[in-house]
Amino acid sequence: MHSEAVASRSADQKDPRESRHGTAREPRHGPPQLDAVSLAIIEQLQEDGRRPYAAIGKAVGLSEAAVRQRVQKLLDQGVMQIVAVTDPLTVGFRRQAMVGVNVEGDVESVADALDAMSECEYVVMTAGSFDLMVEIVCEDDDHLLDVINRRIRAVPGVRSTESFVYLKLKKQTYMWGTR
Repeated sequence: MHSEAVASRSADQKDPRESRHGTAREPRHGPPQLDAVSLAIIEQLQEDGRRPYAAIGKAVGLSEAAVRQRVQKLLDQGVMQIVAVTDPLTVGFRRQAMVGVNVEGDVESVADALDAMSECEYVVMTAGSFDLMVEIVCEDDDHLLDVINRRIRAVPGVRSTESFVYLKLKKQTYMWGTR
């Protein structure tokens, strides 16, 4: 569902901090501190991810080069991603589901295993009825069944799953702004 516009590295230069999506992330010691200018840059890109750095610079009072550096730092820190958001149906993925996962033992190790599956586009640790919520994007029902039955349920520590199959995508935006 999400395809990143980030340059890829050669296999021999792969950073061990990279996720399956290919973005290097600095080790986190608490959330990065963002100033008003960085927040304004993020808002500009949320409105239009293809907005030119020169236009962003004009809006936030920085040079194009300074905006480019700030954007790269925000990407490297994992604060944001620049992605093309699609309707999965239009690009060949006919089945989506949110799957609630209950875990025995270490939730983080199960989350890491699910993160490594290309069909799992969203993995979040939660409080409540499920330990994890996982959004899955598949080609069809057979593919979804295979992912849930043979792959997710086979992960050590997965106790149970509950699937919520999407019937229609009504709204999908990422325009919550900044605070």
